[in-house]
Amino acid sequence: MDSHIWFWWINMEHHRLPSTLLDDIDHAERVGVSPVSCFELALAHWKGRLELSPSPSEWFSRALADSGVELLPFTPEISVRATGLSDIHRDPFDRIIIATAVELDGMLASVDGYFSDYPELDGRLIPRKSL
Repeated sequence: MDSHIWFWWINMEHHRLPSTLLDDIDHAERVGVSPVSCFELALAHWKGRLELSPSPSEWFSRALADSGVELLPFTPEISVRATGLSDIHRDPFDRIIIATAVELDGMLASVDGYFSDYPELDGRLIPRKSL
């Protein structure tokens, strides 16, 4: 899952997610997030754009332990893959999330409009369908 999907899914904000996407997540054998999603959410909390309650550390602990969501590795191979992705946009965190899905041979749940432009995600991006 990308950062937005993870936050909305954990906080039970399922109305923000397409029902087909929720179904795919619920039926996945393995669900994970990149460590950079922790950074993105902590930064958004620090900037006041979202609330991680009661604290970011506690939110992450609960969001990982209680949900079955796995914190995926951030390996040198993922770093190299992220730098070699197509030049669609330059957000390093999104590039790491994309590279994680590609390197670990997984599917990616995202509502980010840029992600579908990456040829590296052909066949790996869970389709965004309307509610």
